[in-house]
Amino acid sequence: MKVSTTTCRLATCVAMLTVASAANAQQERGNNLEAPVYRVAHETPAKPVSARAVKEVDFFDLTQHENEHPLAPCKRLAERVQAHIAANVSDYSCTFWKRERIDGELQDYNCMAMRVRNEPLSVHLIFKKPNQGQEVLYIEGQNGGKMRARGHGWRSRVGVMTLDPEGSMAMDGNRHPITMAGVKNLTDKLIEIAESDMKYGECEVKTHANATMGKRPAVMLEIIHPVPRREFKFHLARVYIDKELKIPVRFEAYSWDKDKAGNPELEEMYIYTDVKLNNGFTAADFAEANPAVFK
Repeated sequence: MKVSTTTCRLATCVAMLTVASAANAQQERGNNLEAPVYRVAHETPAKPVSARAVKEVDFFDLTQHENEHPLAPCKRLAERVQAHIAANVSDYSCTFWKRERIDGELQDYNCMAMRVRNEPLSVHLIFKKPNQGQEVLYIEGQNGGKMRARGHGWRSRVGVMTLDPEGSMAMDGNRHPITMAGVKNLTDKLIEIAESDMKYGECEVKTHANATMGKRPAVMLEIIHPVPRREFKFHLARVYIDKELKIPVRFEAYSWDKDKAGNPELEEMYIYTDVKLNNGFTAADFAEANPAVFK
């Protein structure tokens, strides 16, 4: 059968339009924030463990199930940490380090001696540097929801002040109020962020089962959002969970902005060192009448 040149050209055009249409549809699906665009990376699998270690492995299990968001294993681990804290951690003492970007400027490290009682939330901070001697006390349900604070140096002559935790004086140099302090609040916040981020794609997760925090063994989770979206609170975040204590001991978050070296800019970092759990703290340990408070 003889086919005309016009018919051949028409068939070729139709084929080209069909391919272009399919490509455009694929690109449109890729631009849709709801479309899952995520990857999961793991370290080389560890050697088989003995029966004695099964319980430990189960706690830190980060198995990725089929067709689930890569943050799902991280969220399950955070929920196990949350349950562990609720059941087994009543209080703790530690050295607390923080570094935050305030009004676009990355501040120096802050170092504080910290004591926390989880129920009711009671937080006592004594600054080591900077502002050595500055002291803060907050007890949930007391002082009308206010915190008590004493400045450092000559400011200490003013005496102990009562401040709104979210007021301008208390928030000066801080990204978060003292009401959000501590590993329990950090864990709760991580779960909240994971639940929000799991509504979207564009997420990469790397798990490091044999990381260290200082000299202590830890599991490190690294979460990356490659594309800036208003729904995401950070470009890159790292969470370290102490394997023995089963609590988060370090959190750091970076923005999509780059520093002079081309690396993501640090927005906030919180580190808990020298942690001692379950000291048996009572209300008396956080009372202003206690000689260790505002001494």
